[in-house]
Amino acid sequence: MHSARIVVVEDEQPIRRGIRDALCASGYEVAEAGDGDKGLTEAVRAGVDLVLLDLLLPRRDGLEVLRELRRVRSTLPVIILTARGTEDDRVRGLKMGADDYVVKPFSARELLARVEAVLRRSLGRPADVQGARLGRAVIDLERREICWSSRERGELSETESAILSFLVAHRKRAVSREELLTRVWGIEPQGLETRTIDMHIARLRTKLRDPSGLETPDAILTVRAHGYMAGPELVPLGQSTDNE
Repeated sequence: MHSARIVVVEDEQPIRRGIRDALCASGYEVAEAGDGDKGLTEAVRAGVDLVLLDLLLPRRDGLEVLRELRRVRSTLPVIILTARGTEDDRVRGLKMGADDYVVKPFSARELLARVEAVLRRSLGRPADVQGARLGRAVIDLERREICWSSRERGELSETESAILSFLVAHRKRAVSREELLTRVWGIEPQGLETRTIDMHIARLRTKLRDPSGLETPDAILTVRAHGYMAGPELVPLGQSTDNE
């Protein structure tokens, strides 16, 4: 049985109740909200471990809720609930830092698998690498924090930290999207869309740019037909770069 607290933000009551019942039956503690304003209020409460967030909500839409959540609780795991016809919003949500998405209509089994995978990453999953260095930046993967020489700081989400940790730990080779889904997301990749990976990589690259405008080494390289790998100057703390 699970003890994580999950907030379900969904305006359609039958869907919300079905999600609540499935989560409660699996041992989760559940709070509900039928609009964006109440959803944001519930999501920022202490003790919340995960948010299931519909995009089409009254009062405040899901993307607006996600944007505000990323401002005040940047590492809180969020799974988007979305209809099939809203691919653009799905992509926007992933770019804004959502950890995953589930397309309606979905089964309780699929939803629970996604929830368990995200929580497995965020609730005490040990990092393969505790820290890394990239040019003028020091990255604390346990605290999910980027520290620049200019003393500016940035934050990583649980998922971003897990991806970066895995790439740094396997920095001598390219890592496929399917391997990232299996090893970081904890789910089997067969039949699943890998755009989730690409959106998180794009967001990571943005976060790893020096905020002072100075040139930043390539953090993550795209290896055609293979996937991604850590750039030569993204190294575990205490190790030299490939150029040294």
